[in-house]
Amino acid sequence: QVQLVESGGGLVQAGGSLSLSCAASSGTINNYAMAWFRQAPGKERNIVAGINWSASDTYYSDSVKGRFAISRDNAKNTVYLLMNSLKPEDTAVYFCAARRGFGPYYSTGYDYWGQGTQVTVSS
Repeated sequence: QVQLVESGGGLVQAGGSLSLSCAASSGTINNYAMAWFRQAPGKERNIVAGINWSASDTYYSDSVKGRFAISRDNAKNTVYLLMNSLKPEDTAVYFCAARRGFGPYYSTGYDYWGQGTQVTVSS
């Protein structure tokens, strides 16, 4: 059993930066692919970034490519999402998720989810 806890959300002006963290409060993420998803009000939840278990491969959605960076520190049981050049359309609840597998990208089949952290970007 892996329990994930996100932190680092908040309110930021457009063009600013935020860094999210996702820590495993129990269990280990070492054998899991990790991903960040987001869900805006009235919209479905979509993946924005993924990273494989060894951090040798990453995935980004087109909407965040070049602005967001996902990383992980398996020794600290933590995954990060650095978000730069934020836009109002990045406003959403951000969730981290863990899935068994070797790739950086999976659209479904995630085993564990965090509770989410709100990111609000003002114009």
